[in-house]
Amino acid sequence: MDQKIKVYFGIGGFALLAVVAFSVASYAHTYSRSIEPSAFRSFTVSGEGKMVTIPDVAKFSFTVLTQGGINLAELQKENTGKANDAIAFVKSKEVKEKDIATQSYNVTPRYQHFDCRPSPQGGSVSCPPPEIVGYEVSQTVNVKIRNFNVIGDLLTGVVENGANSVSQLSFTIDDPTSVENEARNQAIEKARAKAKSIAKAGDFRLGRLLAIQEDGGFPPYARVQSLSAKAFNEAALAPTIEPGSQDVRVAVTLTYEIR
Repeated sequence: MDQKIKVYFGIGGFALLAVVAFSVASYAHTYSRSIEPSAFRSFTVSGEGKMVTIPDVAKFSFTVLTQGGINLAELQKENTGKANDAIAFVKSKEVKEKDIATQSYNVTPRYQHFDCRPSPQGGSVSCPPPEIVGYEVSQTVNVKIRNFNVIGDLLTGVVENGANSVSQLSFTIDDPTSVENEARNQAIEKARAKAKSIAKAGDFRLGRLLAIQEDGGFPPYARVQSLSAKAFNEAALAPTIEPGSQDVRVAVTLTYEIR
């Protein structure tokens, strides 16, 4: 009787160990799939979405550059007066203060360097250090324009009111989030449809979405070449500026599990 009991216990223990081993193996398999899901049984597809949009904001910069002698305070006062006149003109065209920002303000000394080459007779030459003979003061201001009807007037008007150069005219979307979202949705739908078509053609089932990567987004600004104050002064009329349209593209890559 004792021998039979020992046999039963042995069989039961063996069965219990088998169940435990199977459970551990199953858990390990499931865990491995969760941390590296079907890397050897997956495929990728790509899709691109495009939205054609018209810019609603223009941006440009103007610079006031003043050169003079060693009286720096007087030079700064002159430069500030010109910059303030240009900014006041911009505001007169209904550009809000939040859309006007000083990008940089620089004070740079101008030096006189001496020719200290040795004389033909030879001998040492005592060369004095460079001397400051004047200063250069510059201020650059960024402007954001929401009313495109005044762009031409602004570009010429800031020069007439003290600016020396106008540069970095560009067009963009003030808030591109909604446009990018629409382009992204298009890209994902195209990639998803492609994945279903591939799965059908390859005679396999489409599994879980394992990964998604995005590339692209809002395009670079549409830029216009910088123009100097001389070029504006020589122009008879304010330039005609057309913003045109821009393509917003978003590309996505989806990785799916193969079942």
